[in-house]
Amino acid sequence: MIQKKDIFIGFFIGFLTAFIGTFVVLYLFTNQGLVEGFSNMKKAGMIGKVITLGCIPNLILFFILLKKNKDLMARGVILSMFLLVILTVIL
Repeated sequence: MIQKKDIFIGFFIGFLTAFIGTFVVLYLFTNQGLVEGFSNMKKAGMIGKVITLGCIPNLILFFILLKKNKDLMARGVILSMFLLVILTVIL
């Protein structure tokens, strides 16, 4: 039971970190808000690149969790990354 909870926590933290990273990337490279910047990047065909840059903090988070011996949470972060890759391919 604890294992599923740790994986879910890692999954949630992975998505939250990717969302915050994507928000920071959109804020730095556009002068618009999240929704307008996201839609403009999607129209320009650059949304995959923006999501990829937004997921870089997940890499740092993954190694921090491994260093703290939170292997199941790190597995949840990787699971969220796989789902984000699928969403990026679909978008």
